[in-house]
Amino acid sequence: MGWAVSPGLTPYEQAVAAMEARAAAIHEGAAGELVWLLEHPPLYTAGVSAKPDDLLAPDRFPVFRSGRGGQFTYHGPGQRVAYVMLDLRTRGRDVTRFVHDLERWIIGALNRFNVDGVVRDGRVGVWVERKGPGWSREDKIAAIGIRLRRWVSFHGIAFNVEPDLSHFSGITPCGISGPQFGVTSLVDLGLPATMADADAALHASFVQVFGPLRADVPPLPEA
Repeated sequence: MGWAVSPGLTPYEQAVAAMEARAAAIHEGAAGELVWLLEHPPLYTAGVSAKPDDLLAPDRFPVFRSGRGGQFTYHGPGQRVAYVMLDLRTRGRDVTRFVHDLERWIIGALNRFNVDGVVRDGRVGVWVERKGPGWSREDKIAAIGIRLRRWVSFHGIAFNVEPDLSHFSGITPCGISGPQFGVTSLVDLGLPATMADADAALHASFVQVFGPLRADVPPLPEA
């Protein structure tokens, strides 16, 4: 199973095309499984369940329709996106277990920063409980949105390392609103984490959950 990291900012449309081509090649046996880590320029994506009213600032950033599950989400600098292209034909063909393993992966990475990630019924993604004198809320630190085609997965997770959290205000993230819910990141939690730190934590946790990795090249060549 390969692990590839693209430097800089990768355009969304080109990344999706490369990801879909790689997923098709995996299905045909012409390529191996791959986890592809990258960052995108600021943009919003709409999953298959996205509601138009949840796009609060339609002219703020480019908006892309996505075939992944879920609703609206934000991608941008400081957020580690990981596109996960795995062949579930060799992994039990169990979608529920696969999503649970993605959650375990993120939670394991957070544990390496001494952050307790939690999952909640009815709220996709991984959350962090935050409390202060007279207040408490839960903030999302990572989103999950996947798609399967002929039992090969693509799309994946978005892990907030140090994005501009104000950019999330242009959408209702994943359709979840209310003062008791918000968005956070490692740096927002007071952790001076770099993208390299996050990548190391994600790599170590992924090996524990899914198995060994080897260095690979991104499916989209550098410009």
